[in-house]
Amino acid sequence: MWRRSKAAAPAGLRRVLGVEAFGVNWFEIPPNSPGLEHDESETQQEEVNVIVRGSGVYRVEGEEIPVRAGTFMRFDPGTTRQPVAGPDGMTMIGIGARRGSYEPRGPF
Repeated sequence: MWRRSKAAAPAGLRRVLGVEAFGVNWFEIPPNSPGLEHDESETQQEEVNVIVRGSGVYRVEGEEIPVRAGTFMRFDPGTTRQPVAGPDGMTMIGIGARRGSYEPRGPF
């Protein structure tokens, strides 16, 4: 079971970043359990997922990629992905915005 909380960034931050919406989600996946397999074709959201605790694999378009705390994964909207927690579980943060709604404003 995933524990999920969702908080949108304050409108002021969205204005500074030049995005219409910016979502941040927290997920905790129990040990040796799969998370939700999905893509964001319908919402057209790009995502960055950050593993903050634990380890496991990410199934991305049929390939298994090992992940651990400190790993960042970026996904295009149509990319099918599924996190799978290892023996210690996995905690991750998912950050998303509509494709093309964010453009970097400098070398950061």
